[in-house]
Amino acid sequence: MNRTDPPPVLLPMADVQSAPDHREIPIDHVGIRGLRYPLPIADRDGVQTTIAECGVYVALPADRKGTHMSRLVALLEERAQPGAQPLGVASLHDLLEALVARLDAPAGRVTLAFPFFVRKIAPVSGVASLLDYEARLEGELDGRGFRALVSVAVPVTSLCPSSKEISDYGAHNQRSVVTIAVRPRAELYIADLVRVAEEEASSELFGILKRVDEKWVTERAYDNPRFVEDLVRGVAARLQADPRVEAFAVDAENFESIHNHSAWARISRGL
Repeated sequence: MNRTDPPPVLLPMADVQSAPDHREIPIDHVGIRGLRYPLPIADRDGVQTTIAECGVYVALPADRKGTHMSRLVALLEERAQPGAQPLGVASLHDLLEALVARLDAPAGRVTLAFPFFVRKIAPVSGVASLLDYEARLEGELDGRGFRALVSVAVPVTSLCPSSKEISDYGAHNQRSVVTIAVRPRAELYIADLVRVAEEEASSELFGILKRVDEKWVTERAYDNPRFVEDLVRGVAARLQADPRVEAFAVDAENFESIHNHSAWARISRGL
């Protein structure tokens, strides 16, 4: 095209998605999943940008053939721009309001799964390092209102009380994962859930430990033995007492060091 040529005329194109569908069967959720996007996440200690695996869905009325998938991606693109509002429980509500308005949908749902990082300070040496946790934000908006779910998987150390009791020296211990899912009444931070799990474990984990720190965490675990039952009960008691928590589920899995299987427990209230 010559620089002096006039711009091409855009011809009207058929909007097939907006056409009627003769089967007249409504769809509960339709949209995109498995899309990775860099998004800012708001939490107690500020904002961090992470790579989230996103699912964005709307409900489709019975008389409409399809939804506009590109608008779902555009919604995330706006949130990835510098200066955009970071995502948390409250702003997830705003995102869903924008979603259902833009798609003219009766309901919407968003899921964001991402690594969440906390800077940890070693207990004796004070050396700093990052530790990652698998976190998830979910939100849904429909005729019943807005509902959110915040969840995080927290790796910890657990030391067996029975092994400590019956052994002349030492006790077997292992890495465990405590997974907490919470439906909040108010703003609730991922970092707060991480601390609940770590404080109820035999010991928390760190990215970097010097020898003096290794001695501390080993003795800390020995002084705080926990069965898998202790882990879920300790976390559940904390969540039940938190006025920000409407409903919750907590799972604990011990990857046993003396067996080729895991020990597992779960408490769920309201989910």
